[in-house]
Amino acid sequence: METRNLVGYQHVKGGKAFRAINPASGLELDAEFNAASLADVDKAMQLAAEAFEIYSLKSGAIKAAFLRSIAQEIDNLGDQLIEQAMAESGLPAQRLQGERGRTTGQLNMYADLLEEGSWVEAVIDTAIPDRQPLPRADIRKMMVPIGPAVVFGASNFPMAFSVAGGDTCSALASGCPVVVKAHPAHPGTSALVAEAVRKAAEANGLPEGVFSHLYDDGYVIGEALVKHPKTKIATFTGSFKGGMALVKMAQEREEPIPVFAEMGSINPILLLPKALENRTAELAKLSAAITNNAGQFCTQPGLLLAIKSQALDNFKTQLASAITEIGSSTMLTPGIYQNFCKLTNGVLADDAVSVLVKSNKVDAEKSNQGTPLATEISASAFLANDKFKEEVFGPYTMLVVADNAAQLEQIVDSLQGQLTASIMAEKEELASYKSITNKLAKLAGRVILNGPPTGVEVGNAIQHGGPFPSTSDSRFTSVGTAAIKRFVRPVCWQNWEHDLLPEELQDNNPLNILRLVNNEWTR
Repeated sequence: METRNLVGYQHVKGGKAFRAINPASGLELDAEFNAASLADVDKAMQLAAEAFEIYSLKSGAIKAAFLRSIAQEIDNLGDQLIEQAMAESGLPAQRLQGERGRTTGQLNMYADLLEEGSWVEAVIDTAIPDRQPLPRADIRKMMVPIGPAVVFGASNFPMAFSVAGGDTCSALASGCPVVVKAHPAHPGTSALVAEAVRKAAEANGLPEGVFSHLYDDGYVIGEALVKHPKTKIATFTGSFKGGMALVKMAQEREEPIPVFAEMGSINPILLLPKALENRTAELAKLSAAITNNAGQFCTQPGLLLAIKSQALDNFKTQLASAITEIGSSTMLTPGIYQNFCKLTNGVLADDAVSVLVKSNKVDAEKSNQGTPLATEISASAFLANDKFKEEVFGPYTMLVVADNAAQLEQIVDSLQGQLTASIMAEKEELASYKSITNKLAKLAGRVILNGPPTGVEVGNAIQHGGPFPSTSDSRFTSVGTAAIKRFVRPVCWQNWEHDLLPEELQDNNPLNILRLVNNEWTR
């Protein structure tokens, strides 16, 4: 059987062979793939460094055309891509079709950004030779790409956070070549998308090393990529343990590099008393956010916080009724399913925890079925044990019941950084909880009023990243146009000949971008 390993556009054989597993059946798929070698890593990074010298100087129009071509090539894959992703992830066709649309939408969104141009943040202070007591030099600044980027594909988004996902397209938009370490759970999906990127690069006349794609079913290749001297930045979406391992490697290099790691979140939702009293049935629909796609979203609400009341008891009854009717779902990999079982069994073994509801609808004909589960614990018991604040990746949530508002605030104070924090409240009661609501913005990167945290909008204002340990650097986002800022740094040119300046900084502004010139915005 043919083996594949895309390195600098070339299919090669060699290295440890492995196959993906269909999580719904538990059986290996037919296609065989080969792990990369350390020589492959070096080749990919050398090609990326060479490509950087060329690609980093390409105009926004050329890079935009490249991204649009990738989107078109992905669309051209049609049902083949969806079917492959279904077989490797267990995710339903509708979810994957939506994810494909998000993937191509991101690519086109970045193309729009490049064509508009203001993302380079051009700032110009023209010379003032007669200024007293000292003249001012001509100083001009803009963002430039850092260098070759390593992108780790994520398990839970085989397209949108994988080979041509948000990390890859924001890196390519910035002018950084990309080397992708494909996630071993969906190598066939990754191969299809990698070929689409390769075709787009070739059609746009870009250097070979602008994109490479490596396989590994372990950790050796990922470690080698982060430690390679030509690597200038890395991105990761996954577990806290995996993300921190990469951060440590990057900091121990002779030249430390940034690693932007998204490492998990329990995304607390505060249920305030009036909202519970007035909108019990509506709030019980949080069952969908808890269980959708087996709860395998980084923004899945794993924690519900409320003050004890009759309204809360009514909510518990309706939430339990809703979850009871939700069947099990296939989890992404056997390993993720086993970890879900291990963590939920560990929680349930504690005497302080009771089962609020567990779905009784399990598909016995399929493997790796995540069964929806909600537990309950008192605030005092929750505060006494940090293990309850750990993420349980899957269709699970814990309801923490406080005695009063002061104890509710104690719970919020005890939480670590989160991707999101939500509050369900009536307008008239928000003022009474201002101290808590103010703390939510310190706790999370995205604060939501009267809505679930799932369903991340890909746009200009979105912030998908929060304080440690949800991410390794809370100043940046991995979703939306601002994600490009991870791959750039500011450079200023002082007293340069006008014709030698980047076009974005020239006085006649040939690119017609919005710039800050002598403290005034202009084109």
